[in-house]
Amino acid sequence: MTIQKKLRIGTRGSPLALAQAYETRDRLIEDDQNTLTANDFEIIVIKTTGDQIQDRALSEVGGKGLFVKEIEESLLRGDIDIAVHSMKDMETTLPPNLVIDCILPREDPRDAFISAHGQSLDDLPEGSVVGTSSLRRQALILNKRPDLAVCIFRGAVDTRLRKLREGEADATLLAMAGLNRLGKTSVITHAMETDQMLPAVAQGAIGIERREDDTYMKELLEGINHIHSQQRVVAERSMLAELDGSCRTPIAGYSEILDDGNLVLWASLLSPDGKERFDVQGTALPEDGVELGNELGHKLREMAGTNFVAFQI
Repeated sequence: MTIQKKLRIGTRGSPLALAQAYETRDRLIEDDQNTLTANDFEIIVIKTTGDQIQDRALSEVGGKGLFVKEIEESLLRGDIDIAVHSMKDMETTLPPNLVIDCILPREDPRDAFISAHGQSLDDLPEGSVVGTSSLRRQALILNKRPDLAVCIFRGAVDTRLRKLREGEADATLLAMAGLNRLGKTSVITHAMETDQMLPAVAQGAIGIERREDDTYMKELLEGINHIHSQQRVVAERSMLAELDGSCRTPIAGYSEILDDGNLVLWASLLSPDGKERFDVQGTALPEDGVELGNELGHKLREMAGTNFVAFQI
């Protein structure tokens, strides 16, 4: 497959976002169906509103869509050909005329515990402060350890690690996937298993967004789509969509495809203070992941009942 112009990949400018953009480029180059080289691509950095706000939680300023708004506008204008996203940053509803039908092989979905004051969350002394910008992590931490305090940690990975070194918090949680992609695994104190800290929906997954009518990019991206990762992400995001999930609601969701070929999905809904928690689990064929996600999301909403609105901040 040959191209007449450079393929423009849109991304945020953080080291992690750039690493994900280059991974996408490299996978397209390595796809045997293509004759592409590095010279056929241009990485275009787009500053988003979310990157410019570092002193407040996303739930206070408009949600995780702030990390993609300007990128999607560039894609719709035709300034870029594809956009590379961390799928956990994506709203469940995309703008008209944009689609994400390519998911790269999913990285480690777990959260990493990082601290010089204990080997795990359980080891932290009473009253310790944990820094995080995630409402999900805040609620899960307080559910497990109500004697701890949580403060806002915003910024790129290096910024959060610097804040930790400078004593702004006693511990923090970061995505294992990001640390792996940045080659920063040496900072990890403890990798938290998914039954200890249920991940964010689609954590560790990279999604490639394109214009719906761009059949050339559709064909190109089909060669690097990882079907099992896609099926898992679709199931998790359908659960989130059923709950109208955003960063204003503490929701966790994670799926796996078992050795018997079935997809199992775990999901949790919490109050922001962690005092209330509802958990569900279900199994289905991978191709029925949307229906399973919808079913579990509906169950969580029913379990929360009239308190559901109170879970949103």
